Amino acid sequence: MDAETPSRGGRRGEGTIVQVSISRGGLPKYAIDEGFITPLGVEGDMHAHPEFHGGPIQAILIISAEMLETLKQQGYPVFYGAMGENLTVSGFEMHDIRIGDEIRAGGALLEITKPRSPCQQLDIYGATFRTAIYDAQVKQRNPASPHWGMSGFYARVLEPGPVRAGDRFAVVSKLA
Repeated sequence: MDAETPSRGGRRGEGTIVQVSISRGGLPKYAIDEGFITPLGVEGDMHAHPEFHGGPIQAILIISAEMLETLKQQGYPVFYGAMGENLTVSGFEMHDIRIGDEIRAGGALLEITKPRSPCQQLDIYGATFRTAIYDAQVKQRNPASPHWGMSGFYARVLEPGPVRAGDRFAVVSKLA
């Protein structure tokens, strides 16, 4: 399936990168004008706990701007970069993402590896925040969960490349 084919939910598998973010480690991450995605993530991005975050399987964290807006409407004080994401994307149906999907993000090619398991660092956004974005079904990698995609997805880098706000974010290959 390419980006011109409707996604599983009937929407096109294409959106836009609205923010590229990095940090010196920990939350939140802050916007940069443009970045370069390497096999280990966006250049300059660091992880406070590299034993849990980063590495080639979790090089990039992707979150939907629409998911952040939903969480804000529920009273959580989130914003772009708040959840530690490298790429905040808009106009893209995250619920349609599956493990193994290949994504074109600007000049880079990514492969979705797993849903993000929220850590206790996210508790700064509220005592119920982690349960609002993640459940047992997501942990079991079951896309039938109503929370599928809310915690974001990790991706490995298949092809490094430049990335910036305004770049295309599109599914270019699906396993099923």
